[in-house]
Amino acid sequence: MKTRTRFAPSPTGFMHIGNLRTAIFEYLVAKHDNGDFLLRIEDTDQTRKVDGAIDFIYDTLKLCNIEIDEGPNNEGEYGPYVQSERLDIYKKYALELVEKGHAYYCFCTENELEEMREKANLRHKPFLYDGRCSKLSKEKIEENLKNGVPYVIRQKMPKVGETIVEDVIYGKIKIDNSILDDQILLKSDGFPTYNFANVIDDHLMAITHVIRGKEYLDQSAKYNLLYEAFGWEKPTYIHVPMVLGSDGNKLSKRNGDASFMDLYNEGFLPKAIVNYLVLLGWSPEENKEVFTMDELIKAFNPKRIGKSSSTYDIKKLEWFNQKYIKELNDEEYLAFIKPYLTYDISGKSNEWVDKLLLIYKDHLSYGKQIDEMVKIFFEDSISISKENEEFLKSDENIPIVIKTYHDELEKLNNWDVDAIAEVINIVKEKTGVKGKLLYMPIRIKISGVEHGPELPDEIYLIGREKVLDRLK
Repeated sequence: MKTRTRFAPSPTGFMHIGNLRTAIFEYLVAKHDNGDFLLRIEDTDQTRKVDGAIDFIYDTLKLCNIEIDEGPNNEGEYGPYVQSERLDIYKKYALELVEKGHAYYCFCTENELEEMREKANLRHKPFLYDGRCSKLSKEKIEENLKNGVPYVIRQKMPKVGETIVEDVIYGKIKIDNSILDDQILLKSDGFPTYNFANVIDDHLMAITHVIRGKEYLDQSAKYNLLYEAFGWEKPTYIHVPMVLGSDGNKLSKRNGDASFMDLYNEGFLPKAIVNYLVLLGWSPEENKEVFTMDELIKAFNPKRIGKSSSTYDIKKLEWFNQKYIKELNDEEYLAFIKPYLTYDISGKSNEWVDKLLLIYKDHLSYGKQIDEMVKIFFEDSISISKENEEFLKSDENIPIVIKTYHDELEKLNNWDVDAIAEVINIVKEKTGVKGKLLYMPIRIKISGVEHGPELPDEIYLIGREKVLDRLK
């Protein structure tokens, strides 16, 4: 059987990175086996739907080099791929379950349900529907339907015994049937619930592997009971551990955590984001961290996904991003970084701008960082920290080095990097000073900070007048 996986997000806006990691895992499982990767839109909760969200999802996956084999914008033979367009299908299968005795009409009002919830709270127990409507006579059901009494359709759960869930990562899980609620399958507005629609769509779309968060593992018992009620083959389950923020909570858009587009707009490369997210929970057989997509497809084995939650670390992502930025050729790098430079460069030559950006190529962790790094080239004045001021007074040779460099630099006829570098050598010979006491005083005086790109490049780009003025 051909491997088929699906990514089934809700159309609620930009994709947060926890969801993106699940999509990446699903894609790698499919492509490792030369299978298909589907996009299905789960819009059963119409109140949260955001216009244009489907395009956001397509754009995100395209940027991440994830190809959608079938979906709303490129339908195959299993469509429609948007759940709100499949309501007749869900109703048909809900009614089939009623006929088989695995589901029933529920006519309870909201007041009745609220009364049950209050009683459960008083007993300090989780609310479980008491199943009263499953005992209604056939005549009463027909009378209610004839009179147009609003209803939902509930799944009739067994109340004794256990349901077994087999999972690739967590193995055999036993779920006590007594804790399973008679969940709603079809709501009164004709829309299916998330759990019911998933099972119907996964079967009809021939999905072989279902990958989702560990928090849904217990829910899989309900899915299995539905598969058994229909007599359908169950998919392979792969429940992945959660991605947690630094505060220990699950990452989510509702908590204001970064979405993929947030990171992308900050200047994180999609390849770096994908590479980092794959390693949040999965470990390769070989001791390696940096992968191309083709290498990930070849190496990916879902059995190597760990059981413990992973913590999202922005510093580690920055490390990955820096490595990928360094791998860009100069043309690619300039095309990537220029949009993040917000200073007015109208009076600067293309050669000057390109050189400025290129000297920071090996220092950048993400795109928006460039403005802070290059501000010394655009500001008329600089500030020197108290610590650096103290360093400038720490040795009697430092004032001599600064004055000698100023005087030698002032003599230069050609303002270019090689000539500026040679002046540093001249100062070294004249003063006998080398190392930290030679370079750091000059850098601090011209830039205000003790670290930066190659000193001759920095001096050249700041310009003769500003450098001589700052050295005074």
